[in-house]
Amino acid sequence: MGKGQELYKKAKKLIPGGTQLLSKRPEMFLPDYWPVYYEKAEGCHVWDMDDTELTDMSFMGIGANVLGYCDPDVDAAVLEAVKKGNMNTLNCHEEVELAERMCAIHPWADMVRYAKTGGESMAIAVRIARAATGRDIVLFSGYHGWHDWYLSANLSVSDSLSGVHLGGLEPSGVPKVLAGSAYTFHYNNYEEFDALLKKYDGRIAAVVMEPLRSEYPKDNFLGKIREATKKHGIVLLFDEISSGMRLCLGGAHLILGVTPDIAIFAKGISNGYPQAIILGKKEVMEAAEGSFISSTYWTERIGLVATLATLDKYERENVHRHLEKAGRTVQEGWDKLAKKHGLKAHIGGIYPFSHFAIESDSPLAVKTFFTQEMLVQGFLASTAFYASYAHKDEDISRYLSACDKVFSEIKLFLTFDEPFEKNLRGPVCHGGFERLTK
Repeated sequence: MGKGQELYKKAKKLIPGGTQLLSKRPEMFLPDYWPVYYEKAEGCHVWDMDDTELTDMSFMGIGANVLGYCDPDVDAAVLEAVKKGNMNTLNCHEEVELAERMCAIHPWADMVRYAKTGGESMAIAVRIARAATGRDIVLFSGYHGWHDWYLSANLSVSDSLSGVHLGGLEPSGVPKVLAGSAYTFHYNNYEEFDALLKKYDGRIAAVVMEPLRSEYPKDNFLGKIREATKKHGIVLLFDEISSGMRLCLGGAHLILGVTPDIAIFAKGISNGYPQAIILGKKEVMEAAEGSFISSTYWTERIGLVATLATLDKYERENVHRHLEKAGRTVQEGWDKLAKKHGLKAHIGGIYPFSHFAIESDSPLAVKTFFTQEMLVQGFLASTAFYASYAHKDEDISRYLSACDKVFSEIKLFLTFDEPFEKNLRGPVCHGGFERLTK
C-alpha cells in the first residue's frame, strides 16, 4: 500500500463514502491497492503520491479530459481569465459568446442556460420541461445523475435503476411523495417505452435519454421517440454529458439526425474545468424565466473560457477523428488478443467509449486481476477505455503489449481448478453502489 491508500483510510473517516464521486472510489477498481490520489498530470500521464508515473488508459478524468490532462491551449486561456478576474458583481461577456457558439453549432437551438455539473444541469433541464408542460412524470433510460427526480424511480419499483444503470442505488432521503413521478425504459426497446407512453398519456412532461452511449439506435428507435413526443406535447431531452463532442463538434444527435427540444452538455465540453450547458428551443427554454433557477457560481468565468478554448481546439484539430481512431485501435487490439489467448471476450461501445468483458464464472475477480496486473506494468486500467486526444500511437502500443501479457495470465489462471479470487492481492472490486461501512 502506498501513500494514497494510507490517506484514503483517513478519508473514509472524514468523508462519507470516501470520495465525492462513486466512479472514483478505489473499491471500483482495486480495493486496498489503487493509488487513489494524484500529485500532477499531463497528457495521459499521472503521477501518484509516491511519485510513480502511470499512463491513464482508463477513464481520463471520468470522461472529462477529452484533450488530455493540462492541455496547454485550454490552460493558457484559463490562466489569462484568472489574471483578469474570475468572479465579479458584473457578468462576464463570455456567457453571450458561448451561447452564440453553441447555437451556431446546433442550429435547431435558440437559448442557453449554464450550470457547473452534469447532475445539476439535468435537474435544471427536467425542471424546465416540467415548467413548460405543466406536467410531472418523466420517462427515461440510462444514467442522468444523483438528484431526487432520477432516484425517485426506485420508489415506485424497487431497484428499477439497476436495469438501466447501477444496482443498489437506494432512494434514501428522496421524498416518498415523488413515487410515481419517474419511470425507466431500456434503450432500443420502443415497445417498453410505448407502453409507458400509453399508460401515462397526458401526464408526461419529458422523455430523458442519452442519444447513444454503448450502442447505436436500432429500427429508427430515436426517430420514433421523437415522433411520439411531438405528437403528445412532451419535451425530449438528450443527455449529451458523456456523448457530446466525441463523434463530432457538437452533440452526437447531429450525427444521428434526430433533434431534441433540449440537449445537456458537461464533461467533454471544457476539458476538466467545471461547466455545463442546457441548450434548447425557445418555446421550451423560455419556461425557465417563470421558474426560480439561479446560482452564484454559474456565473464564474473559468468554465466558460475553458469551454470556448476547448471548442476551438476540437474544431481546429478534428479531435473526434482522433478519438475514433484510438478507440478502434484499442477495440481491435482487445479482440485480437482475446482470440490469441483463447478467451471469450465481449467487446463493445462506441469507439470513444470502449469496453470489454472476459467471460468467466468470476467476472468481477477477472476485472480486478486485470486492473491489478496492469497497474504493476504502469497503467491505470480497467475494462473500459475512454479515448482522449492525448493518447498517442506509442501509448496505445505499450498498453496493448501489457494487455497481451495479462490476457495470457488470465487464460492460464482460468484453467486452474481453484477460485480465481486466489490470484488477487486484495478484495474483489465493487460492481455497483455499495456502502463502505455497514
